Amino acid sequence: MAVHAEKYEEIIHELGDVKLVAVSKLKTVDEIKELYSLGQRDFGENYVQELTEKQAALPNDIRWHLIGHLQSNKVKYIAAFIHMIQSVDSVNLLKEINKQAAKAGRVIDVLLQIHIAKEETKFGLDEQELNRLLNSANEFRNVRVKGLMGMASFTAEQEQVRNEFRYLKWLFDKYGQQSSQQFEILSMGMSGDYKIAVGEGSNMVRIGSLLFGNR
Repeated sequence: MAVHAEKYEEIIHELGDVKLVAVSKLKTVDEIKELYSLGQRDFGENYVQELTEKQAALPNDIRWHLIGHLQSNKVKYIAAFIHMIQSVDSVNLLKEINKQAAKAGRVIDVLLQIHIAKEETKFGLDEQELNRLLNSANEFRNVRVKGLMGMASFTAEQEQVRNEFRYLKWLFDKYGQQSSQQFEILSMGMSGDYKIAVGEGSNMVRIGSLLFGNR
């Protein structure tokens, strides 16, 4: 399936200063190369095995983002090269990232995933857990908490989606002011709702199907 080059250029122009992470899970190396040739450098993957295979086959200046649920025992496979882990949802995972980053002689940037959707299946922290995790994050020298990530409910109710993004932005502002961490990134918005997300203050969106076509 060919990359939608015109759509890519349109989205890049529309986003302005908002960072685009191209969601490339289940996409081929050739498809990623096609988007890379248009200038895209940030790519998001959900699965560690798929990510490591692609990383080995693609240019070194790609900034890889792990955006899917990450098990602690898989961190060691990506610690040497991952640009950002966007799906940190527990202190134990943060500890393991810190440990593996130290072994790799790196500091790894992470986002804390917040549960904002109505669906129970989505991962993420609530506000109390966010507060506790931020307090313990100061102990870790090899991770940098750069901000928050969240996924809105999968619904046609735009007002619900807007309210969920608005709540995440409120948390981002509140804890960004309190935190000693370098809160800079609010990653919210995907192919179906990124325009709402940007309107509510997102500065990073994760878009796949609009760029690559539906899976």
